[in-house]
Amino acid sequence: MNHTFHIPVLGLGYSIDTPLKVAKYGISSVLSIVDDELTERMRKFHSAANDIEYVLIKKEENDGRARRITAYLDLIGKLVNEQFQALIKEPFINGAAIHIYFELLPENSILKAQYLQMLKLDESAEKEGLQQQLRLQMKPGNIDVNIMSKVDKANYTADKESLGNDYTDALAAMRGFGNSTLSSSVVISAGLNPRLYTYMENCIDFYPDANGQIKKKIILKVSDFRSALIQAKMLAKKGLWVAEFRVESGLNCGGHAFATEGLLLGPILEEFKQKRNELREELLAIYHAAILHKDISLVTDPVLKFTAQGGIGTATENAFLLNYYQLDATGWGSPFLLVPEATNVDNQTLEALTTAQQDDYYVSNSSPLGILFNNFKNSTIEQQRMQRIEKGRPGSPCTKKFLSTNTEFTELPICTASREYQRLKIKQLEATEPDPAQFAVKFEAITEKICLCEGLCASAYLRNNLLKPKENKAVSICPGPNLAYFSKQYTLKEMIGHIYGREAITFKFNRPNLFINELHLYVDYLKKDLGAQLHDLNAKKTKYFEKFRAELFKGINYYRELIPELKLQTDIATQELQQQLQKAEEKLKLITQVLDPVRAQG
Repeated sequence: MNHTFHIPVLGLGYSIDTPLKVAKYGISSVLSIVDDELTERMRKFHSAANDIEYVLIKKEENDGRARRITAYLDLIGKLVNEQFQALIKEPFINGAAIHIYFELLPENSILKAQYLQMLKLDESAEKEGLQQQLRLQMKPGNIDVNIMSKVDKANYTADKESLGNDYTDALAAMRGFGNSTLSSSVVISAGLNPRLYTYMENCIDFYPDANGQIKKKIILKVSDFRSALIQAKMLAKKGLWVAEFRVESGLNCGGHAFATEGLLLGPILEEFKQKRNELREELLAIYHAAILHKDISLVTDPVLKFTAQGGIGTATENAFLLNYYQLDATGWGSPFLLVPEATNVDNQTLEALTTAQQDDYYVSNSSPLGILFNNFKNSTIEQQRMQRIEKGRPGSPCTKKFLSTNTEFTELPICTASREYQRLKIKQLEATEPDPAQFAVKFEAITEKICLCEGLCASAYLRNNLLKPKENKAVSICPGPNLAYFSKQYTLKEMIGHIYGREAITFKFNRPNLFINELHLYVDYLKKDLGAQLHDLNAKKTKYFEKFRAELFKGINYYRELIPELKLQTDIATQELQQQLQKAEEKLKLITQVLDPVRAQG
């Protein structure tokens, strides 16, 4: 690709049509295919906007979920191709959009250098020839999709009969992508799903064709080397090649947060850097054997890429990650929530984000999946949640049921954010918890859950005037904590200029280096977790916390040793970084000293 960054998936609705906004300029982005109702409504919207016939696909139809997803992806692919073909045919005259494509490229791009050379030439055959060469090298950005492997509930007929494993949410979504005409990648996140991996063997586009090209590639979003190796080996044994490891910070990211056991981004990337060749050779050996068994010929070995994302905030940080860790690209997610040209954020939420303070961003237990979730205190769904509690009606109506996994009170799974579940759970709590203080804590834990199915789509509907009468307009948004430093709305040109160092965005507050930011997030996370477990700290829990602490200390020492490289390649103030590491180390010692007496007792 001509760009060295991508826009990761942003919730359900925020990046649902981002490819239509940025792909023509060569920028890759990721959209979620969790919600087939959202894809169907957006297909209707974009069909009408482009004067294309639209025929409704009902969810209840045979394989309706997969067919809806396929139809939407095919439409996005068609529209992006039309946009791009129109762009490359434009003449290089003043005001033409084709100039934007090249102006957005990074400064060290060979293609951009050729473009700048072309601009210096007077009208001539040489200039026309160079313009034609430029057009031939232009590529649209990828239309990649995201599937959360854990969002994989079973589905049932109207008579409550199971539709079977092939129709679970994740497998149907994968089938929707597999049947599409896209030549792009699926980003698999949220951990390992063996059933999904086995199902992917059925998709021919995941295998190389006669020319050695793989039409549909696999990207694994991972938070550490070990999980990357385990999942990639499992896929390789099935003849499925992982084309990219997308390493994401466990806590300094948006959306669901998958905290490691104290492993920090720097040491994790260092392990990938040191073991990348070893990793590739091990996977290739497994892959070759599997492909041979399937009677598929390999023209050439497939490519393996490494990228990183989560909390990157400056051009120098971006360049350091690319250069020092030998990455192929980086991901910039949350900052693009403040770029209306790229994402769907309603005006009220945009205003709230631009004026937010640092403590408005926090890691919560709001997700019905039971996974940590980056939340925003000033979202309208948080306001609605509190209002419902005050009225004595906590919880949300549950219509989409994508996160319905709990069978504590019912035969069929229900969602822990639903009004039905919270009513039953609170009733149980009232009968079993006499202590007022403990009751309040447990009540908050029950009612903290929010409806993500509706909340993460509402902004896209509001932005595009698609909200139906009586439909919930409360917005849930899940930016990473790094967004706290960004102070206003930005144009696409401004944000990309910031990424590549052409222009620096002014931050609201003094912003530490991304490694320091993540370190403090982990220390605070450990403090909170340890505090919650102190009353029944046993040997197993103590061992876990000791490992967590040890990894953080190792991370701090790693960063101390990295300072010369950081100083060499960035504008970081060495003394300030030393002080920040010292401060984090002292804080870590203080909060974990409670472990020492437990360990001494055996």
